[in-house]
Amino acid sequence: MTDLTSALTKACADAFEALGLERRWGAVRRSDRPDLADFQCNGCMGAAKSAGRNPRELAAEIAPKLAGAGPIQSVDVAGPGFLNIRVTDDALAGRAEDVRTDELRGAAKADDAEAVVIDFGGPNVAKPMHVGHIRSAVIGDTLQRLMRFLGDEVTSDAHLGDWGLQMGHLVTELEDEQPDLVYFDAAFEGPYPVEAPVTIEDLGRLYPQASAKAKADPERNERSQKAVAELQAGRPGYRALLSHFINVSVAALKIDYAFLNVSFDLWKGESDVDALIPDVIADFKTQGLAEEDGGALIVRLERESDKKDIPPLMLLNSRGGTGYHTTDLATILDRVRNLDPKPSRMIYVVDQRQALHFEQVYRAAGMAGMFPEDKLEHIGFGTVNGPDGKPFKTREGGVLRLSDLNAMALAEAEKKIADAAKLPEDMGDAERADVARKVAVAALRFSDLQNMRTTNYVFDLDRFTSFEGKTGPYLLYAAVRIKSLLRRATDEGHSAGDLAIESDAERALVLAMDGFGAACLSAREKRTPHILCEHVYGLAQAFSAFYGAHPIAAEKDEAKRASRLALCEAVLGQLECGLGLLGIETPERM
Repeated sequence: MTDLTSALTKACADAFEALGLERRWGAVRRSDRPDLADFQCNGCMGAAKSAGRNPRELAAEIAPKLAGAGPIQSVDVAGPGFLNIRVTDDALAGRAEDVRTDELRGAAKADDAEAVVIDFGGPNVAKPMHVGHIRSAVIGDTLQRLMRFLGDEVTSDAHLGDWGLQMGHLVTELEDEQPDLVYFDAAFEGPYPVEAPVTIEDLGRLYPQASAKAKADPERNERSQKAVAELQAGRPGYRALLSHFINVSVAALKIDYAFLNVSFDLWKGESDVDALIPDVIADFKTQGLAEEDGGALIVRLERESDKKDIPPLMLLNSRGGTGYHTTDLATILDRVRNLDPKPSRMIYVVDQRQALHFEQVYRAAGMAGMFPEDKLEHIGFGTVNGPDGKPFKTREGGVLRLSDLNAMALAEAEKKIADAAKLPEDMGDAERADVARKVAVAALRFSDLQNMRTTNYVFDLDRFTSFEGKTGPYLLYAAVRIKSLLRRATDEGHSAGDLAIESDAERALVLAMDGFGAACLSAREKRTPHILCEHVYGLAQAFSAFYGAHPIAAEKDEAKRASRLALCEAVLGQLECGLGLLGIETPERM
């Protein structure tokens, strides 16, 4: 469906072109002064300058050519040469009907759809996720929802960290506690037990124990380093333990992610590409891109145009082991070789503080012809901070686990619902629990996504769970209010009918809906979900103004009532669609 902005831009571009001027001057946007006009075109200033003309005179020449064309009701010239455009009521009614009946709720598929991989730079195996992981989870998940909605073929990958020193710590600490396990018998030929010898609670205990010992004792750390080297070299017992560690960890991770409505197509980790590492190293050597340096194998990445130092990428360390650089390159190779469809772009949704790492990997991949450097994107984000402006901690000063954050949000949602007496008296326990979870998730996801992703934000659970202000729960309440209104109308025998836009509040509401497609495309192009958040919040506010200005189900005039009910259906459809793209589910009633 073509939005009004696009239709008006085409009409204005045609008018400029008819006068021998560039079409780009016809760009139209929503008016800064909605009391004066619906849309505005400011191109006359630039076009007049390029043609050596007076901009107001040029605007006065263009305005009559536009008046009455397509959706345009009138065009006025203002100031030094602005074109103020008002659209017809019929055009607005038609647009609202498009939104009401269109599967995409007024949006349109992207013209440049691609096959995309979204890499979540996932959590490390055996380490509980913390509050910082919420950003990668909800930003990445919203991007995958949005891109699929607009026609991209997306493959999402959790990309677990399962190949580093923490694995050596776990192996050695488990050996100290249970030395008789068959995994530590180098002569054992299998098969190894199917049942894991550890629980997620064990892993959460073993890793910090080993890590603390290793920091205090260099020999203990060296022992873990040796275990990592043996694991990476393929020692069967250690590989079997790794498989247990991964399975136990993923089962726990899925619970935290599921609470936030986050899921992935792939749960691959660094260990999955181990067999490709020799190919990666051989390729860099064959092309003369790798060199030895102090016993390590590195790739130099400097360019004459660099304005900062870019350290070499390390393929192999002096012990012959691999790190994140090499496994990330092997992961790119794995995706190119094995994914169907073959990706044309890879997006990494990872903390902004990892920017240098990704710049190194992307340069190396481009140099080796593995994947185009400009098709590898790091979608960085800021930190979740406490009231002191520093990364959010528990009251004891420790890192807050994501599972605890989820539980806190759920408890606060239950409290806010109880305090506000929001739920109907006939609602059962299961439905009440479902509503509370949806409110909690809306609070967590919207509070994160509404911020420009590169900025930090202060975590304020009391404010985020409020049903007032710019919050997820407010948006849920807006959607539920429309559902309640439509149910009441149905119960009274009323139904939606032909749309007729007559009042300023109705006009403003349709104009708000008209921006959905542009918001979706802009959020996709810029990888910034906050643009979509702004749209759904603006739509909810426009509906609130409409709701306050007019009776709807109680309207006595049958034609007006039917039109306003149809308008409600259009708003609800787009609001739920937008919230769904943000990963937020709406209850049926509250």
